[in-house]
Amino acid sequence: MLVRIQRLIRRRLRDGLSEPRLRGAEVELLRLVESRPGIGISDAARALHLAGNSVSTLVNQLVRTGYLLRETDPADRRAARLQLTAAAGKRLGDWKRRRAELVGRHVSRLDDTDREALRAALPALRRLAAGLHEETEEP
Repeated sequence: MLVRIQRLIRRRLRDGLSEPRLRGAEVELLRLVESRPGIGISDAARALHLAGNSVSTLVNQLVRTGYLLRETDPADRRAARLQLTAAAGKRLGDWKRRRAELVGRHVSRLDDTDREALRAALPALRRLAAGLHEETEEP
């Protein structure tokens, strides 16, 4: 059910976009770089559970579109550190704002019982997400 809700939110938010659509993996990478500025490509690949060459391809595409900067790691000149551009930060911020407005609008239409059920479920959903995240981080 959560996947269906997420998919519906993405579809609704795509309507009216003037910029070219980003693929899911591109958005995931941008969100990761936003949360971990300066992350390297191999660390990003591990965090996203993708092959290094797949992440390199995504990075190249996002650099070309002006959403990522690839900077040389001062500690290891062979490695790259990833940073969001201002354009990417704006796009992610707009997306988050629009998503919050969309979800907020629909949650406000629910009755008090349903809103309370959602509120009560959030701690368990956060623990579930944390457990899944921890499991994926294990070697």
